Amino acid sequence: MQNFKRVNTLVGLAVLLFSTIVYAMTMESGGSFWDCGEFVSGCWKLQVAHAPGAPFFLMLGRIFSLFAFGDVTKVAIMVNFMSALSTAASIMFCYWSVVLLAKKVFVKQGELPTTSEAIAIMGAGVIAAASATFLDSLWFSAVEGEVYALSQFFLAIIVWAILKWEDSESQYADRWILFIAYMVGLSIGVHLLSLLALPFIAVVYYFKKHKYSHLGMLLAAGAGFVILGFAMKFVISYTQAFMAGFDKFFVNSLGMPFYSGVVFFFILLIFTI
Repeated sequence: MQNFKRVNTLVGLAVLLFSTIVYAMTMESGGSFWDCGEFVSGCWKLQVAHAPGAPFFLMLGRIFSLFAFGDVTKVAIMVNFMSALSTAASIMFCYWSVVLLAKKVFVKQGELPTTSEAIAIMGAGVIAAASATFLDSLWFSAVEGEVYALSQFFLAIIVWAILKWEDSESQYADRWILFIAYMVGLSIGVHLLSLLALPFIAVVYYFKKHKYSHLGMLLAAGAGFVILGFAMKFVISYTQAFMAGFDKFFVNSLGMPFYSGVVFFFILLIFTI
């Protein structure tokens, strides 16, 4: 099937449109009675939500809240729609991820699928996407202004990106790894859910680069969990602790202005990287 890539893209966009309509028709007309009210008001005034915070979610929510055009009764609806759109995009990437996996079952590397194979592959993706659209917990988070919908989007796009890397034969395939690193970094400003993809990424990397063995598989999965722990404990927690320590030293010991230690830490971090 010569136009498989184009048809696959169009079907993915159709899945996006369908799930967006479903979530837009069923989303909350106001703020749900839990953290949603806090997040909606935080988006509207661009304020700080409860610890550990979700700065990227609040910035995106602020952009969506602007489409209320000053009508405060519509702010919650627009933030809820951000969750609906985020989850719909997750469903689209779920479809494309299943297509990539199904291609490995039906089609040899580098070959194009036949028409019947393409129907089977895209059909599997559509069934998976349709099933995921109406998953109970996913649907609930898709219709209210909470961080889980946007975090689910990051998880879905990270999984899709590592499968794209695994499927690519290009000499520039490692750009997908850089893209994943960037998405993981952004997602930390929403929720830590996307970090759960790191062990999966390690296993996919192992299968791509090494011949399978039981020991190798266990080591790859173990390495993934070590990376997960490193990201959660060292990168996220200790980075802030180091910033605070630098600022205390610069202010208390050197008599310099507030945040001078933070600025120095960031410059040192950039040069270290």
